[in-house]
Amino acid sequence: MATMRNLIRRFTHRPMSSPHRPVSHHHKPAPPTRPRLPLRPGQIRDRCFPVRRHGLDPVKIRDFLHRVADELTTAQTALVAAQEENVRIKTALREWQSAQSARHHYR
Repeated sequence: MATMRNLIRRFTHRPMSSPHRPVSHHHKPAPPTRPRLPLRPGQIRDRCFPVRRHGLDPVKIRDFLHRVADELTTAQTALVAAQEENVRIKTALREWQSAQSARHHYR
């Protein structure tokens, strides 16, 4: 009986989906948002969410956030390494081009 009551509650109290909502002709555009700064792993690990009566398992949420933070750390470390390698390659290319230009210039 309780499950049937919950099912009826879901269908009667759920917000109407967009195709069935009345169209408002006085819709204001959303204000422009500021660009967000990149997340840091610590921000993900320390993020807290309000606990609800029938909410998600806080332990699983915390585990998932730690996993995401670890993957973000790995990605950011790889990005820094790639950027440093890019600078090294560009510097070596400039030096090689300068050497080639000097060799061909004095022939």
